[in-house]
Amino acid sequence: MIPVNKFKLAPEDKKLAIKVLNNNWISSGGPEVKIFENKFKKLIGKKYCSAVSSGTAALEISLKILNLKKGDEVIIPNFTIISSAIAVIKQGAKPVPIDCDLHTWNMKIDLIEKNITKKTKAVIATHIYGYPLEIDKIKKICKKKKIFLIEDAAEVLGHKYKGKYCGHFGDISVFSLYANKHITTGEGGMILTNNIKYKKKIFDYKNLCFGEKNRFNHYDIGWNYRYTNIQAALGINQLKRIKEIIRKKKDIGKYYYENLKDIPNIYIQKPHLKKNIENVYWVVGLLIKNKKITAEKFRIELKKYGIETRAFFWPMHRQTALKKIKIKFKGSFKNSDYISKYGFYLPSGIETTKKEIRFITNCVKKIANKLNF
Repeated sequence: MIPVNKFKLAPEDKKLAIKVLNNNWISSGGPEVKIFENKFKKLIGKKYCSAVSSGTAALEISLKILNLKKGDEVIIPNFTIISSAIAVIKQGAKPVPIDCDLHTWNMKIDLIEKNITKKTKAVIATHIYGYPLEIDKIKKICKKKKIFLIEDAAEVLGHKYKGKYCGHFGDISVFSLYANKHITTGEGGMILTNNIKYKKKIFDYKNLCFGEKNRFNHYDIGWNYRYTNIQAALGINQLKRIKEIIRKKKDIGKYYYENLKDIPNIYIQKPHLKKNIENVYWVVGLLIKNKKITAEKFRIELKKYGIETRAFFWPMHRQTALKKIKIKFKGSFKNSDYISKYGFYLPSGIETTKKEIRFITNCVKKIANKLNF
């Protein structure tokens, strides 16, 4: 089976992790965490950086800082992982999902301003599947309306938009270090900001809000969302290789594109959908255009050839978990509905080889012919 994600730690990653184990700095108090944070903030171009236990934890802490109240609204993508919606709900606020663009799969920027109300406190702007949002336009809207911008750059780590690294633009920016991301430490996340007041709050909320005078008299409700020294040791040297990792991801995406672009009724994103915006192909997605069969049926055919695939995100307005707690969403989500039903992604980890890609693309063509595409 060709896995959907292939990843391999380099010898230097393992060497540093073993050093940490030998030094017994295995929890969150060791020096490698701070080293990793400093290198990370330098790359992205932010003043402050705090490592946390996951990307979801990073979102939750970012929203906690805003002191959201019941009835407050936070605009989120409708086509994304559920973490954004959960983070908003946990703070007692209401997520307001925005439908996605049919080609970039990112949230539609024109709908953001249309959905801003007096209750809107923030926008979570997520770069989807490796194609950067026009984040400067969203930043301009947020500044005009005096609302908070959380930039979720989990799927574009190490990639640039208009000469600056994704994650540079938010009032707070968040990343994930999960196993399928450009850099992984198994689990983990990062929160970045230029605001020194936020810096202290981020540290406190990830660390149970211990009291200053009486350590165990906690001044607010926080979490244990700390990040370990072992994890940081795995990430430090990967960060040094980020340019190489990004180059590999782009090459994989371009190779898929050149081999699949001419198949009728299958859409694959171009390396450049808009001028000066380059796709880093965190994952290489396909979208069935003629709706003859669903993505699920196509995936079953690929599995017969030993090719693992993944379904696209399931949109927020159709999430069972959100329906259970009677979260209701207004508006049309026809693009999200279509993409989630007819889209899926192919093996595209950084260790995926050209030989494997040739085999996969040949199989896609065979299946398309078999199904009379």
